[in-house]
Amino acid sequence: MSFGEQMRRRREELGMTRQQLAQRLGVSVSAVGNYETGVSTPKEEVLLRLFTALEAEPNYLYRGSFRGGEDSHSDEERRLLAKYRDLPLSGRQTVHSLVDALTVMTGELRAAAPAAEVRTIPLYTSPAAAGFAAPVFGEDYELIQVSGDVPPGAELAVRIQGDSMSPVIEDGSVVYVNHDPVQSGDVGIFCVDGDMLCKQYYRDGLGMVYLFSLNRKRADMDVVFHRGSGRSLTCFGRVMLHSQPLPEGHI
Repeated sequence: MSFGEQMRRRREELGMTRQQLAQRLGVSVSAVGNYETGVSTPKEEVLLRLFTALEAEPNYLYRGSFRGGEDSHSDEERRLLAKYRDLPLSGRQTVHSLVDALTVMTGELRAAAPAAEVRTIPLYTSPAAAGFAAPVFGEDYELIQVSGDVPPGAELAVRIQGDSMSPVIEDGSVVYVNHDPVQSGDVGIFCVDGDMLCKQYYRDGLGMVYLFSLNRKRADMDVVFHRGSGRSLTCFGRVMLHSQPLPEGHI
């Protein structure tokens, strides 16, 4: 069984959704899907968080040995361990010295390695700019470095115009967005009949879609989609907030 299949199997054993795992890893839901289908593999820092999130040892994901099993070693590790145990005391001490020296050398090489390339994401001047098929660099957006202030998994940033989402999102503030599917309660960047809006999304059991302003004094900016209305709605991404805000007085 492949790494991705083992990962999916363990996630399902824990009753965890892809979205929940993505939040724990700080990546997008599509990234988790790519890991599970073998399209891509997690980077080292994500991999370490993955072992913790799935409560699994590395060998479980790579070879199928679940934490707490009788044998979590690979075949090669077992062969090396058998040879080590057959060595006299002096031989074992030599192995310890070699491993210590290799550990120091590896640490020095990593410290001397060039710094990782700085990742950047586009910051759009407004929600409308984020919807352009080919925005103009320097006019509609600028590239910003991904630093500690940017949530992991952010794929773009948008500067919000207007007070319809205050006080959660103030006029002129910057929000970070990824391309995860929006769920009821999420805030997203939407295109409604050609207009770009930042709103909170809800969908009821009858298929009605509501886009709410968090500022209920601007309820006039709410948008409701009735079934068969013929209006167009496109979501450009989910706004990454620490929690789902609840506007007063909606459904």
